[in-house]
Amino acid sequence: MKKAILIITDSLGVGALPDADKYGDAGADTFGHIVEKCGGLKIPNLLKLGMGNIEGVCGGKLAQSEPVGCFGKMAELSKGKDTTTGHWEIAGLKTEVPFKTYPEGFPKEFMEAFEKEIGIGCLGNYPASGTAIIEELGPEHEATGKPIVYTSADSVFQIAANTDVIPLDRLYEICKAARRLLVGQWACGRVIARPYVIRDGKRERTSDRRDYAVTPPSDTVLDMVSRGGKMMYGVGKIGDIFNEKGITQSVHTISNMDGVDKTLEAMQMDFEGFIFTNLVDFDSKYGHRRDPEGYGRCIEEFDARLPEIMEALGGDDILMICADHGNDPVAHGTDHTREYVPLLVYGKNMKHGVNLGIRETFADVGATVSDFLGVEKPEIGRSFLAEVGK
Repeated sequence: MKKAILIITDSLGVGALPDADKYGDAGADTFGHIVEKCGGLKIPNLLKLGMGNIEGVCGGKLAQSEPVGCFGKMAELSKGKDTTTGHWEIAGLKTEVPFKTYPEGFPKEFMEAFEKEIGIGCLGNYPASGTAIIEELGPEHEATGKPIVYTSADSVFQIAANTDVIPLDRLYEICKAARRLLVGQWACGRVIARPYVIRDGKRERTSDRRDYAVTPPSDTVLDMVSRGGKMMYGVGKIGDIFNEKGITQSVHTISNMDGVDKTLEAMQMDFEGFIFTNLVDFDSKYGHRRDPEGYGRCIEEFDARLPEIMEALGGDDILMICADHGNDPVAHGTDHTREYVPLLVYGKNMKHGVNLGIRETFADVGATVSDFLGVEKPEIGRSFLAEVGK
């Protein structure tokens, strides 16, 4: 009952892509800048897997002489640097046209239609940091009951609300209304519910975030796994990103560590298939908030859990770790950065120390999952299974 386990360390990029300047991201290096700002990281397990051996990572200073994992980095073939585009490409789907963004806020015509649909006006409607805008507009929202809407450099329509003012179920209903409207001329990649509460006089976002994505326009490796009679198990926001398309079972998480716990639980279950996990705290709590020290601690916390994950692997299982984009906490602004992403591969009965080089597309991961499980392969991507298998 072999399993492919893929863990997305959300936003942990490893250096600017050649076209990063076109996205305003020249010089971006999420991992490298975090290591620099923190004066080093205690990540023995990631280094053991080969993180420091990846070409260009920290100038080779963290390279190990005998890594137990296989390592490389991947370029993004699709246009964009957002969560949906990155995950879809990992699963074998290239995005030819970037998702539409709204740097000036959403059009007046859309906002009028949306407010009519939900029966109340809105506050905001401009690009902003989620933690900053709830402080800025929170008092007015709490006094009027009007939801706070905002966007970013990504294709997102985010709706924030104090759950004592707009109950969680109602916030989700409002998000679903936005999702129905944000198509065609108002196309948008994701609608995100951003609930918050006031604790000790401070506004704090809760773990009840929910993403409402567009459905992938064609099949991905998720569909191929489930259609092949295998379990397709999503952990974290995977179900949201793919709008549940191709997913057999999914569970939401409240933190990175909860995501690790739920991944370990799935690894012990009696099925053959694909466990696809997203650990979002790297991105949402530290990348967007431009907190390199916090990001560094978050990486160390994940590293400390890696021995459990590696030990839980069955003899025929494969573990892969990568990212979906960058989010350099040293870069200007508060948005994602166009970067290579790391690729770490490990199995108890697989080769050690293989340099997988620079892969042309994230889709090589999806192709490898298909190859590993013996199911139909996506249209793009080149499997590296023969390179790492014994």
